[in-house]
Order: sequence, then structure tokens, then C-alpha cells
Amino acid sequence: MIGVAIVVAVARGIQVVMNNGLITDTILHWGEQGLSTLSSSVFIIITFIFYIPMSFLIPSTSGLAAATMGIMGPMGEFAGVGKDLVITAYQSASGLVNLITPTSAIVMGAVAIARFDISVWWKFTGKLIAILFVAICVILGVAAMI
Repeated sequence: MIGVAIVVAVARGIQVVMNNGLITDTILHWGEQGLSTLSSSVFIIITFIFYIPMSFLIPSTSGLAAATMGIMGPMGEFAGVGKDLVITAYQSASGLVNLITPTSAIVMGAVAIARFDISVWWKFTGKLIAILFVAICVILGVAAMI
């Protein structure tokens, strides 16, 4: 539990430095310029894809939210997407990654109990992950159009 607290504290520290150094404002300005021609459906799918590698890099869901939501929430508003849909994209990507990541205690525990290698698990879940990826992209794209 102490590891999670450290990750959240470091993420908050990054956010404070970015806000006080006006880095967040600069990123949001450039993001607003770049999003001016992007549709809301494309933005939310790109957001989902952005959160997949971020979920690998920051396995703590609280730390990931603290590190990225200060930027991604307002960027969603610039693209015409509500914060609720940005959070849905974040949670969907995090959940998808948690099915296969070796840093997940549940996945590693289940693999150990079943007595097979993690690569066997990845082969077994590969098609499911691909189906879920496509389904999530479609659902997010449709939700952004509503």
C-alpha cells in the first residue's frame, strides 16, 4: 500500500510542478490548436489509445489519473467531448491493460495457480483483447457523436 501512496504523491508532485511552471497551460494551448480540426470521435479514440501505453508505464490507476487528467480533461472539452467520456476512455484502457499486464498481482497470481507461463496467458487472451479493443473504440466513437 505504501507503493501506491508514493506513486500518487509523485504524480501529484508532477502536476504541481507543471501547474506552477505554466507547463500545463502551454500543453493545453498547443493541444487546443491541434484539436481544432479533429472530430470528437477521433479524439476520444486517440485518447483511449494514448491511455493504453500510459497504463503500462503507470500501473497505479490513481497515479495515472492524477498524472494525466489535469491535461486530458480540458483537452476533451476543447474537442467537444465531456470529461465523463475521457474518464471512460481512461478506465477502459486501464482495464484492458490490467487483463494482460505482468505487474497485476491478480494476473500473476492466477497464472501461478494455474501453473503456466504468462506467454500462454497472452496467447489465450490475445483474441479477446483484440475484440475488446475494437468494441471499445466503436462504443467510444458512437458515444462521442451523441
